[in-house]
Amino acid sequence: MNKKEIISCAAIGVVLTGSVLAGFTGWYGSEKRNAQLQTELAELRRQERISAVKKSVSQQMEEIANEQKVISDEQREEAMQQTKIANELRERSEEERHNAIIAQQIAIASERKALDALDQAEQQRKIAEHQRILAELSKRTTDTLSFISLGRSLGSMAITQYHIGNQELSDLLTYAAYHFTRKYGGDVYDPSIYQPLSLASQSKSEWDVHEGAITNTKMLTKDGKNILTVSSYGEIQRHQKKGDKLVSKTLFFDKRYDFRNVFPDMDKNIIYALSRTGHLVIRAMTDTKILEIKGITNPTKMSPLGKNTLIIGEDAIGLFDPVTEKIKVRHVDFHIVSSGSNNRNPLLFDDKGNMYEVKSLDEIVTKESPVTGQIISYASNKHYKAFGMNDGNIYLINNNGVVKKFIGHRSRITKLRFDGNSLYSSSLDGTVNMWDATKDRTEPVTLYSGNCWILHFSFDIGVNHLWVGNQKGHLAEALVSIPTMADMVQKRLERNFTQSEWNYYIGANVPYESFTNVGKEDKP
Repeated sequence: MNKKEIISCAAIGVVLTGSVLAGFTGWYGSEKRNAQLQTELAELRRQERISAVKKSVSQQMEEIANEQKVISDEQREEAMQQTKIANELRERSEEERHNAIIAQQIAIASERKALDALDQAEQQRKIAEHQRILAELSKRTTDTLSFISLGRSLGSMAITQYHIGNQELSDLLTYAAYHFTRKYGGDVYDPSIYQPLSLASQSKSEWDVHEGAITNTKMLTKDGKNILTVSSYGEIQRHQKKGDKLVSKTLFFDKRYDFRNVFPDMDKNIIYALSRTGHLVIRAMTDTKILEIKGITNPTKMSPLGKNTLIIGEDAIGLFDPVTEKIKVRHVDFHIVSSGSNNRNPLLFDDKGNMYEVKSLDEIVTKESPVTGQIISYASNKHYKAFGMNDGNIYLINNNGVVKKFIGHRSRITKLRFDGNSLYSSSLDGTVNMWDATKDRTEPVTLYSGNCWILHFSFDIGVNHLWVGNQKGHLAEALVSIPTMADMVQKRLERNFTQSEWNYYIGANVPYESFTNVGKEDKP
């Protein structure tokens, strides 16, 4: 075989091989395709089944959705209906609210008008009430002044009736004067009221108890019924008031001594009496001692200084120790004419109008005197200082430095004493006066009047009774309590005013009153 045949055979082999391969490939491909188609068909069937299931589910869901839609539509319809109803209610509520606002505005306006009208009415009422109060005040003021004036007039007429001997009518007029003055807030211590009460109550008593002048008095008991006195004739006496009588007991008597001051120590039952002769008499329960005071000229005053007693003379002072009964003396370079006490420290006044405060025997402080002239008496309290002068005038100075001058005594002042806002003074003119420190008027009420020098006076604890010692050695007691005097006068009344007397003395336009304790409502 040649080369061409070989090549030809090879080519034919290749073609046959290719045909076989092509046939095999075609068969194999057909089989593979069939298998693929079977698989796809199976998948399609599966998908069809799934689709059928999904379609069934979808139909069910659609049915459910349709049912839900129906329900939703029904709910939406119901909601729309409720919304419509709510809107109608809202609109109605809004309309009602608007109407309520309008009604409220109308009510507020009406209320404001009513309040304005009420305010105007209240203002008118207040104006009318104020005018009524002013009218009543004016009437009360007029009535008060009228009745106070009536009281003073009745008091003056009572004094006249007393002096002509018409005691019965004088008592009626006296009590009426007191009654109207007290009822309308007047000053019952006005002289026109006090003097007729003092006369009508007949409340003064006097006893001749000492041979010499009574120079000092001290109350021993609070009830005012026991009093201690000393005289310029060397007498120390104790007196007890029993009813209308005075029982006196002489505790010491030696005319060589001239007592000017006395101080009782009630706790120890010891009496210290200072003599101008330069002696201190110590009267105890069992014995009497007489100490000579050396180095002090004319000692006349004693004043507490701490636990000791300061003895005051004209040119020196001495500190007395009651325990050791020793006296330590200090001379001064001024002439002492009087003394007093301020803030528990003694005060000294000289003949040139100067004043000094004794803080201790070794410390004497010069003080500026607020008044000009010779100071004879001094008294003070928390609010006032009073200076009694040699010419009978009294200067009252308050804590603000305001000075008031009292003119009522004709001779030198012998003693000053405060009780609250009342200042009491005695003088060589024979009177004891009372002054009201709070009032502008400066005329005094004369509590007691005699015909000789008054050197000293004392009061009981309630300032109801005044005890006076004078130059003649007489001891006098006077009731100075106005309520007590008025009660005494009323108890003595045996009848009321007749209607004609009432009309004449009081006034027909004044409602009738009864002043007796019995049958007060009975009109004569």
